Amino acid sequence: MKLKVIQSDITTIQVDAIVNAANTSLLGGGGVDGAIHRKGGAEILEACRKIRATQGNCKVGEAVITTAGKLPAIYVIHTVGPVWNKGGKEKESLLKKCYINSLKLAIENNIKTIAFPNISTGIYKFPKELAAKIAIETVRNFEEPSQIDEVTFVCFDEENFELYKKIVEK
Repeated sequence: MKLKVIQSDITTIQVDAIVNAANTSLLGGGGVDGAIHRKGGAEILEACRKIRATQGNCKVGEAVITTAGKLPAIYVIHTVGPVWNKGGKEKESLLKKCYINSLKLAIENNIKTIAFPNISTGIYKFPKELAAKIAIETVRNFEEPSQIDEVTFVCFDEENFELYKKIVEK
């Protein structure tokens, strides 16, 4: 499995699936979540509403999959990252689960290429360096990677881009 780090807007990336740093409602919000819903269009929101109707909200650390609507990807995997607050091992474990559950959904849906944003590092205030280490380590140690050809970490800001690049190059 190849790991890539780029600085870009995840809504422009052509892969099988992009991951959305969603909120528990799945109905769109700020940051990457809002951008994905705006650019992907009504199809994504409608698919999220159907998921909510059958299972309710998406819990922190869990993931669900929908169409990508008007985005260049085929799917959007929505995962809910933890809000940092005072942090701790529980928050680190929940962030790790976001990556694991997203990768499991990717395998279940025969996804070969997947792009992740920097989950929880915006409004949820997860420390960027710690989040980068958890993301890269979790993806590298994922037990079923053979089916996924490429994982791209898409960093919107320069700070995350430099952190991810440094860790991936180690």
